Amino acid sequence: MIVSNCGSSVNRGLLRRYTVACGALLILLMTTGCHHKAKVSRYHPPPPPLRTQPRAPSSAGSSVPRGMHGGPLPSYAIPDPNVNDNAIASGHVSSTETGLASWYGPPYHNRQAANGEVFDQNALTAAHRTLPMGTVVRVTNLTTQQSVTVRITDRGPFVHGRLIDLSLAAAKETGIYRMGLAKVRVEVLQERPGADLGGKWCVQIGAFLDKNNAWRLQSDLQRRYATSAKVIEFQGPTGHWVRINPISASRTQALQIASAIRTAEPDAQAYLVRLD
Repeated sequence: MIVSNCGSSVNRGLLRRYTVACGALLILLMTTGCHHKAKVSRYHPPPPPLRTQPRAPSSAGSSVPRGMHGGPLPSYAIPDPNVNDNAIASGHVSSTETGLASWYGPPYHNRQAANGEVFDQNALTAAHRTLPMGTVVRVTNLTTQQSVTVRITDRGPFVHGRLIDLSLAAAKETGIYRMGLAKVRVEVLQERPGADLGGKWCVQIGAFLDKNNAWRLQSDLQRRYATSAKVIEFQGPTGHWVRINPISASRTQALQIASAIRTAEPDAQAYLVRLD
């Protein structure tokens, strides 16, 4: 009996130690597992840095800013510093403009364009700041003499000295896809019915990497134009933008606001935009 009791005690002691050891091992494995999980996390790459003069959201994308291989721009692609970004195209048939063209595609493909349609980079369309939506224009690359006929469906380009932004497909038709930028002639071929009734206009300023900066500007401008305009802040693929919508939506009032902003802050990117 004594031997048997000793054996039982030993067995119970071994069982207890085995149980404790198993428990400790389980805790160690759980702790190690948790520690390992904490170290492994999904990497989300940051968005690409914005260029110094990005485009507005809900409009055509940021255009190719350099030569095809990232080198300096050729002389024909450097805008005159005195170019008036807020010059207004007449939109009348046979009217002509000359200036720099760029192109856009990703990441704007399948996003909503300014006219409410889904932007298709493979369709022959373009973005222009002041031509009425639906205007049909012929764009001729003055370097290669290649031409394409496109429909205005979007707003932009919001970069100093740029006149028009072509879709990817239109850029390939004119040789601008490889060039990145080119001097072009834009000829109005067809107007949208009723487009000459004055239009609805606004002023867009931006874009801002920091949303707080956009908010501060919005608050300041809302105080300044409390009785004459509505100021909104909105986000798009290129950052945060501020839009000033004159209560009258008139071209005259929008021009006055854009001029006042540029006079007070010469570096401000204040662009006159037709909404319809």
